Amino acid sequence: MQVEERPLSTTLLHHLQLTRFKDEQIIQETSSQQGPPHDTGGVRSNVAVAVDGDCELLKPGTYQLQQQQPQHKQTVCVSQLYPNLQPSSPVPRTSSSTNKQFSASLVGNKYLIEQVEGSTLCRCVNVITQEEYVCKVVSRAASGLLSAHYRVDSHPHINSLHEVLLGEQFLYLVFPPAHGDLHSHVRLRKRLREPEARRLFKQIAETVRACHDQGIVLRDLKLRKFVFADPHRNHLKLETLEDAVVLEDPDDDHLQDKRGCPAYVSPEILRSHARYSGRAADMWSLGIILYTMLVGRYPFNASEHASLFAKITRGHFIIPDCLSSRAKCLIRSLLRREPSERLSAADVLLHPWLAREEQVEASLRGDQIVPNVRLNETFVNKNCAALP
Repeated sequence: MQVEERPLSTTLLHHLQLTRFKDEQIIQETSSQQGPPHDTGGVRSNVAVAVDGDCELLKPGTYQLQQQQPQHKQTVCVSQLYPNLQPSSPVPRTSSSTNKQFSASLVGNKYLIEQVEGSTLCRCVNVITQEEYVCKVVSRAASGLLSAHYRVDSHPHINSLHEVLLGEQFLYLVFPPAHGDLHSHVRLRKRLREPEARRLFKQIAETVRACHDQGIVLRDLKLRKFVFADPHRNHLKLETLEDAVVLEDPDDDHLQDKRGCPAYVSPEILRSHARYSGRAADMWSLGIILYTMLVGRYPFNASEHASLFAKITRGHFIIPDCLSSRAKCLIRSLLRREPSERLSAADVLLHPWLAREEQVEASLRGDQIVPNVRLNETFVNKNCAALP
């Protein structure tokens, strides 16, 4: 459906409460026009890092974007930091372009849309029903995002499309609103206890498996991408498939382009001019998510990105003793330097740490757990013959 786009005064949007802040930094492969690469001690050097935000996910304290006073820089109250939540990188710098006030538009005489400062999503209100949504605005040429959503639109842990509007220049993808994101939830709770982390991480793993089965590589996989579908924060959904890649050949997931959040990026992506397995890179990011949920900080931390990338390349990290042996095992099975040694998404769901959730739920229901074992044929014949 062709829709008309009309600018509106931003004063009409005072009732919208879907404010989000940009706090994640995307790395992309540097173009050939950029200057010579810097020496990073053997770590891939042709990585360009944006300066308008970063992945300081678990840093409490004052972290605000000053929209009305661009000259004020963001500050962090170090005295308020939780012991496990030390900064992993410098506070992002702001610029005049970052603090730009975006205009509002009425799309299709139905949705009032305004771009949110520091977010890739827009505020969206149905002017007829007054219902609130979120909207992703993409170029009409970006049909891959729409194709990816249609492939997994019925999955319970992937945000479903409410409506798609076609403008002269853009596509407007309208999604249901969320009740906060996992990024903020972990930051608020400092770290999650294993029962809660297990329940939420299983939903994330199921989402990744569904995407991989449909030939979709998520690439920029991180806590921020998952939002809560209910106010009680029990059910997660992948907010959008932005940055995802739909593979032409589902059996060949090798990618060349480099994209991701510095704290979540895998070692093979940091290698210069190297093709890498997209699915295996997603599994590394999944390991970062699990570690961060359970520990309350990233497994690899550094004040400078070059040092951070060097630590990721070496692959050395410490798991606190307070975690269970099964949780440690799953983390180590995902954060393997060699991509081929990492678990697949399907394997993760069979891991004993996640299987334990089903056993606990069954015990609470009073069900009897039957071990999944293969009985010896001689044993079966011998003992079943005696049955009446």
